[in-house]
Amino acid sequence: MADRILIVEDEEKLARFVELELNHEGYEVQKAFDGRTGLMMALEGDCDLILLDVMLPGMSGLELLRRLRKEKQTPVILVTARDAVMDKVTGLDMGADDYITKPFEIEELLARIRAALRKRMAPATGGNVLSSGELKLDPARHELHYAGERIELTHREFALLQVLMENRSIVLSREKLLELVWDYDYAGETNVVDVYIRYLRAKIDDAYGVKYIHTVRGVGYVFRDA
Repeated sequence: MADRILIVEDEEKLARFVELELNHEGYEVQKAFDGRTGLMMALEGDCDLILLDVMLPGMSGLELLRRLRKEKQTPVILVTARDAVMDKVTGLDMGADDYITKPFEIEELLARIRAALRKRMAPATGGNVLSSGELKLDPARHELHYAGERIELTHREFALLQVLMENRSIVLSREKLLELVWDYDYAGETNVVDVYIRYLRAKIDDAYGVKYIHTVRGVGYVFRDA
């Protein structure tokens, strides 16, 4: 059965172009041209992935994503303006799986769609609890605790911390972290890794007065036992 993709995009010519390309690749496609219709179709339908423009009439893409994540974990790829860094960071923090900037090459979009769908279908791994001192990460339950106190992480923060803990004492470059956590080879804006490292430090290192996540200047980041 073909994967079903919902395109939520107010530029009808662009939506039609993407639809034709996706149809050619064997995907089933539905379209919505405003945020409210897109949210209704996302919640009531059974799509496998959503291609979501940030700037939409009726309801923004970010608000659509926020409401969607209360009920569903359907993979979402945001479509943003090239200079909308905060939209990208906010969207990823709210649970988007990836983003692509306009104008984009259709080959890149198709690669990101395949990566997001592979990640959705991948079997759960790493079921063993990862621990370092009072810090305990449980991949199976998707929970993190410090000294018995639960720490709330977003999906992306959790995935980043898990990769760091699984590779403790190994320095990982920003590019390698993007490949492992965002699930595709990436060339371009690696500052998103720095943003998420700051989020983790604020919630763990700064909050509890410990030092787990270290910067290796000019190389990347490493998790070490506190």
